[in-house]
Amino acid sequence: MDDGVIVLRKTTLAVLALLAVLAAAAGFIVYQSDWFQREYIYPFPYREKVFYYATEYEVDPFLIAAVIRTESKFIVNARSPKGAMGLMQMMPETGQWVASQVEQEGFYPGMLNNPDTSIRFGAWYLASLKKEFKENEILVLAAYNGGRGNVSQWMRQLGWDRGFRDIDRIPYKETREYVKKVLAAREHYRLLYGR
Repeated sequence: MDDGVIVLRKTTLAVLALLAVLAAAAGFIVYQSDWFQREYIYPFPYREKVFYYATEYEVDPFLIAAVIRTESKFIVNARSPKGAMGLMQMMPETGQWVASQVEQEGFYPGMLNNPDTSIRFGAWYLASLKKEFKENEILVLAAYNGGRGNVSQWMRQLGWDRGFRDIDRIPYKETREYVKKVLAAREHYRLLYGR
């Protein structure tokens, strides 16, 4: 092999390596862009409904968006293995109870797959938990995921007060991770849509 071919191959490899680095950098820049984050990572469909019910029930709209993203990724007909339904993944029994509280007549579980109903009921339920747990969002989210009865029990058994802040002390791993995910997602929603 002559020297010209060796130089050409080395040059080609260097150019390919440079192109790979540039492509990776461009990909990273696109991934970090607000557009990409809004479009693919933190979308916000049903924004008007979320803001409407957030205002009505005095709940942070970005918290509602973060719950929806974490619960269903904005998939209207999402259904969990345990039977939770809709955008906000509410159990039918909880939906029945919320319907009675908000005076929604003719409730049936399939209504939880309706975005308006799911967001309305979920926002009301978050507001109810917010009142019960004195606006402590960690306890509110733990109750939304793990059940209000469980959180009340943990508070009694583990000596938590309404000022509880230590997410890592939540006994259920799934609930610990859930609370962290929702709070992190809320910050992304605030940054992307709160301007």
